[in-house]
Amino acid sequence: MSVNKIILLGHVGKEPEVRTVGDGVAVATFTLATTERGYTLQNGTQVPDRTEWHNIVVWRKQAEVCGKYVHKGDKLYVEGKVRTRSYDDNRGIKRYVTEVFVEVLELLVSKPVQQPQSSAQTLLQSTVPDSAGQLPMPDYSPHGDGLPF
Repeated sequence: MSVNKIILLGHVGKEPEVRTVGDGVAVATFTLATTERGYTLQNGTQVPDRTEWHNIVVWRKQAEVCGKYVHKGDKLYVEGKVRTRSYDDNRGIKRYVTEVFVEVLELLVSKPVQQPQSSAQTLLQSTVPDSAGQLPMPDYSPHGDGLPF
């Protein structure tokens, strides 16, 4: 048994290029950047951020959606398969390209900005128990779905 699955959460590096192939099948391609944050070692040495660039390929209806709604800088959640292909460049040198063929794609957008409440209102709302006597759990999600990411 083997598994070929990749999950990425990152930012779109360039506007998706959408084209049609074959019998009018849409395909979108773009890059996605994922970044590991840098840190400082105990001895004071700074380890910088490390950004990886991924080539993303999206097919059919999802490709059309990418062309309309996905833009440079947007945050995306992507699930898919890793595929590597090769080709000969114009000098005859064999080149390899690794791509992520998307199966699931979600555009992650923040909630609309609301008027800030006073700290007294926020404190009051967070300390009022519900009908079962439980204090409300804070919503750490920027999406309002309760998930911390």
